[in-house]
Amino acid sequence: MIRMRFVTKGILFTALILFCIAARPATVRGQQADQGKTSYTIPEYNAFQAANAEKDPTARLKLLDDFAAKFPSSTLNQYVYALYYQTYLQLKNYPKTIEYVDKLTGLGDAADLGARLSAFSNRVQVFPLVFNPKAPDAHDQLVKERDAAKQGADLLQKYPKPADSKLTDDQFAEQKKPGIALFYAAAGFADLQLKDFPAAIDAFKTALANDPKDAVSAYRLGVAYLSQTPPQSLDGFWYLARAINLKIQGDAQIKDYLRKQIINYEQPQCESLADQQLNELLTLAGTTGDRPATYTIPSVADLQKIAGASTMLTVFSDLGAGGDKAKLTWLALCGAQFPSVAGKIIEVKQGDGFIDFMVFFSASEDEMQKATTANMDVKVWTAAPPAGAPNAAQETPQPDAARLAKDDGILFSGAIVAYDPSPLVLHWDQVKVDPSVIPEKADAGKHRKPAPKQ
Repeated sequence: MIRMRFVTKGILFTALILFCIAARPATVRGQQADQGKTSYTIPEYNAFQAANAEKDPTARLKLLDDFAAKFPSSTLNQYVYALYYQTYLQLKNYPKTIEYVDKLTGLGDAADLGARLSAFSNRVQVFPLVFNPKAPDAHDQLVKERDAAKQGADLLQKYPKPADSKLTDDQFAEQKKPGIALFYAAAGFADLQLKDFPAAIDAFKTALANDPKDAVSAYRLGVAYLSQTPPQSLDGFWYLARAINLKIQGDAQIKDYLRKQIINYEQPQCESLADQQLNELLTLAGTTGDRPATYTIPSVADLQKIAGASTMLTVFSDLGAGGDKAKLTWLALCGAQFPSVAGKIIEVKQGDGFIDFMVFFSASEDEMQKATTANMDVKVWTAAPPAGAPNAAQETPQPDAARLAKDDGILFSGAIVAYDPSPLVLHWDQVKVDPSVIPEKADAGKHRKPAPKQ
């Protein structure tokens, strides 16, 4: 799994803050005074206002500590805790930020809804900056973070539209969506670290439903799918591709990770084909958010089944058909070894240390003998290939094969490494010609052997 190193959103999430402006003590005091319900003393009020007015964060903390020591049970504590965590946030002391957020939200209904929402939003944003998965209490930290995120989401979903708002209900609900996405993304992050993958999947899907352009949630959703037992590979591939299309930070690393996951899932003989599939996936995932039911990638078991049932006749038939059939067959057979292939040599092309035998294959002996056009290119090394040649280590030079000529029959084993679709021509490498079809040196050129039967 790629290390989780993406912060969900920027600190101070503006869309959420629109809904989360806590009432200030002065305003509350005025309202309470009008109703004859003032619940704090003038010394408390003045002490808090002195801290609130202090510009230097270190000095402000000293004033807040003095307030907490003198008035530990003050009804102003929701404002005191808010000022505490905002000050620690200013100082980038994130553990203390979380500590005082938890104090504020722990007041429950004693703190107003806007103040708690603002606190929860700050908590879920700073948590990834301080979380250490190796900490002794890492599990407890994650549980608290997940619970805080869920509480924040619940509060925001229930947050009432202000009476003086000019927004319609739909507009108001729409403005909540980025904040809801923020909270569910945070819950998903915690669930992912807790290895509760079904919960993480649900959380990230909800986050994306509210913010479809959240690249980090798309990435983490893909990881959650791939981390399940057994993995939901196709969904995992899809959401990793979505994250790349959404320009996630580190997209090159994630693209390489996705390619390796596809290769591991299919285990194709020709890994280069994974690049084609990756590019197709990236194109498809850029046009829709959800994986279409029609999108699929064959597994290694699927490819092994195709390869096991293939013969030279089915290879020519399937590749010649084109379309998805040819694509699937080629994915299964690219690089596959065939032990005994027979044909008729149509042309001999001499290369530097190798010979390309242009060969015609057919199940019909009559067609084989009448053929004048090749449908196979069989490359045979007659000398040791240079070090840079493809599959050089797997090649065995056969200098005697040079005695084969036009119209001779040929019998060989080898690997199909490429094909031309139209006209269909198979390209063979790692070829070993059966010695029984190679003329003796003294007989070379004196006769023509018919194509051997398969």
